[in-house]
Amino acid sequence: MGPAKHLMICDGQLICINGRCTDDPKVGTHICGNSPPSPSSGGCQPSGTMYCQGQSYPKYDCSPPVTSSTRATLTNNDFSKGGDGGGPSECDDNYHENSELIVALSTGWYADGSRCGDRIRIMSMKTGRSVMAKVVDECDSRNGCDEERDYQPPCENDIVDGSDVVWHALGLDIAVGEEDVVWSMA
Repeated sequence: MGPAKHLMICDGQLICINGRCTDDPKVGTHICGNSPPSPSSGGCQPSGTMYCQGQSYPKYDCSPPVTSSTRATLTNNDFSKGGDGGGPSECDDNYHENSELIVALSTGWYADGSRCGDRIRIMSMKTGRSVMAKVVDECDSRNGCDEERDYQPPCENDIVDGSDVVWHALGLDIAVGEEDVVWSMA
């Protein structure tokens, strides 16, 4: 179907996502606007700005569309109590060991928790290795710089935040900090 400007244009069971009608409810329905998305942004524009410690950071309510090979930036998260992940995971209100194959997704991809417990396939663009990991948390793209988020700024809108073992399984060096990956629903 062609561009959809709002939810009402999509017939039947279809929903409007990123200006297009689709039948995938896991991506969310809150991102349709009055104009078609910009192709370079994947339809996701900043929803505001956050200032902390003299820096400005964009805030996002959305992420680029999920495809069979969605480009993302892999970052590292310590999901254990006292780790840099801040509080317990959003999906189950628990802390997790870094030996678990787990991830947090940017706000738009987390889709209000609808992906909690889902397994995703992540492939490193550098090594070509892939791994399956379970979604247990949100990498908040709207809030940050507070105690709950370990005083970290908001996440970008294209983050897959993986545990140590996800990085190791992909053959990547955690010290690098960020790596290009593609991910898909398993």
